[in-house]
Amino acid sequence: MAMDSGAQQPAFRLSMLLYDSRYRSMTIQVFALFVLMFGAAWLVYNTKTNLEALGKPFGFDFLFNTAGYDIAQRPIEYSSQSTHLRATVVGLLNTLILAVMACITATVLGVIAGVLRLSNNWIVARLMTVYIETFRNVPVLIWIIVVSAVMSESMPAPSAFRGENATSSMLLFDSVAITNRGVYVPAPLFSVDLGAMLGVPNLGTGLNWLVIVAALIASFWLNKRLLAHATAVQNATGVRPKTWWKSLLIFLAPLAVLLVIFGFHAEYPELRGFNFTGGIQMRNSLIAMWIGLSIYTAAFIAENVRAGILAIAKGQTEAAYALGMQPGKTMRLVILPQAMRVIVPPLISQYLNITKNTSLGLAVGYMDLRSTLGGITINQTGRELEGMLLLMLIYLVISLIISTVMNYYNNRIKLRER
Repeated sequence: MAMDSGAQQPAFRLSMLLYDSRYRSMTIQVFALFVLMFGAAWLVYNTKTNLEALGKPFGFDFLFNTAGYDIAQRPIEYSSQSTHLRATVVGLLNTLILAVMACITATVLGVIAGVLRLSNNWIVARLMTVYIETFRNVPVLIWIIVVSAVMSESMPAPSAFRGENATSSMLLFDSVAITNRGVYVPAPLFSVDLGAMLGVPNLGTGLNWLVIVAALIASFWLNKRLLAHATAVQNATGVRPKTWWKSLLIFLAPLAVLLVIFGFHAEYPELRGFNFTGGIQMRNSLIAMWIGLSIYTAAFIAENVRAGILAIAKGQTEAAYALGMQPGKTMRLVILPQAMRVIVPPLISQYLNITKNTSLGLAVGYMDLRSTLGGITINQTGRELEGMLLLMLIYLVISLIISTVMNYYNNRIKLRER
């Protein structure tokens, strides 16, 4: 006799939450969640109570107190009379500037070293092997200190650039000076302050730079559309129209117009008294951090690049050679584009490592986020908990942004099945 498919299910009972396999796993998860929430609430309440007993109520009002300390490397206006919040912003900008510089340099060096390690030239390949194995097996802090010592002890003093019989001279048409106090380079300036014209003087020339960046983004989008149109024409006719001069015009014309309108000019460093004035001073601490992080991380990126290249079937290279392509073009147009799907995922981790390793700047006096908010500000205000929570939150947000951007790029370049 067939069972009635419309038979009613047994009525729900509370005991089923423990004895019925359909509900038991959910019951355990809900119970564990409540225990975790209770533990977190107890921890927060206990911490708050203890802080109030010590006369240190939880809050971030300390950020608006006067900082009282100087920052040598500062991308925006800052003085010892500024607030701890502005000091934090300066430290954050120093962290981001260093991270961007090191990521770019490490990527370039890593790609070159990774490709050259696979070179058929025995000497070049062995030299790259020595570089990679040496630099990635020595702690990055040691390389940072070594570069700092070299810059401080080996570079000439500003006085060496003085007089007719000067022992040192400036580079690049007397625009760059490398000294034991840092590297002095020309500073880009504008005669027109767009922020002041629009009634927001606090932004300064920062608004000029925002307009320039927006123009570059628009130019990039237009150039992408131009290349897409050229590809469509090629697919339809078999002939690809020349686009190089149009791409140059798209990028250079708006940029040149904006620079002329804003009155762009360069301020060159000049030796006055006992030191150089004018221009931008890249202090030894910044140079040491930049070079140290770059050469250290580049060794890891080089191995990622080598692994990506070796993951490509040898037949791809042979097919390119059969078509008459030169080795350089084969690597640039055939091998590396396919290898990127293997290179990019570990490259994300290296970018995150660079960003977090900027906190080592304290060892050489580079005033990054760790040195300002996580160092002097906490010591002066005694707000260890708030400072560390804010510090962790900022690093977390930066890391998530890097991961999101790189994962988006990785999804764009990955192979798609048809």
